[in-house]
Amino acid sequence: MNPRFADKVLLITGAAQGIGRRVAERAADEGGRLALVDRSDLVHELAAELEEKGGDAIALQADLEAWEGANGVVDKALSHFGRIDVLVNNVGGAINFKPFTEFTDAEISAEITRSLMPTLWCCRAVLPTMVDQQGGVIVNVSSAATRGIHRIPYSAAKGGVNAITVSLAFEYANAGIRVVATAPGGTEAPPRRISRGTPEARTEQEKAWFQAHIDQTLDASLMHRYGTLDEQASAILFLASDDASYITGTVLPVAGGDQG
Repeated sequence: MNPRFADKVLLITGAAQGIGRRVAERAADEGGRLALVDRSDLVHELAAELEEKGGDAIALQADLEAWEGANGVVDKALSHFGRIDVLVNNVGGAINFKPFTEFTDAEISAEITRSLMPTLWCCRAVLPTMVDQQGGVIVNVSSAATRGIHRIPYSAAKGGVNAITVSLAFEYANAGIRVVATAPGGTEAPPRRISRGTPEARTEQEKAWFQAHIDQTLDASLMHRYGTLDEQASAILFLASDDASYITGTVLPVAGGDQG
């Protein structure tokens, strides 16, 4: 049996750490040719590691919060590989954890820019080549936190990702393009080497606000636990593969029973 991603080119964003890194590692094991994108230079380490193991990977360093970054990495991936079969939009992550009225206007803007705009820009950048190919898959990584507390701007951004997923699936189905998403719940991961920018809790109140979102995440999961990186990567790669060829416009919760 051929590996699921033999001869397919996958562009994976947020690839340096966490879920993105695990998706990249497993896609490489399944024969994928990878364009790995991150704004951290750690992405070069990952590409080198995969190449040493016999993989085919390039590292592209860019800030995907701006159109220029997204368009640039798609151009570079096309220049190197000649096509893009799968886009995995994995950039995002809540920065602040507190009641909505405690957010400043700048903090709200930062959350939306971090967790919505990279997906929007990367979809816009990759769709023309997928239309030309008359085929492709976009897998957006959303979040079960669309139903949660103390991260409302992040929830709004991920709700936007869900809307992008469904609407693009309608708009581009006739071009042979599938658009799907996963909605991860809380996920165990090694300590981040590059911080998301979450400020350290300074007061007992700030510590309680942060703990409350963890408690809510666990309570909302029927399994009452966090997921693993492999559990998240498995769902993403299933949706990206031909095994999911009759699935589009769907947001799949991967959160132990929390529907998000």
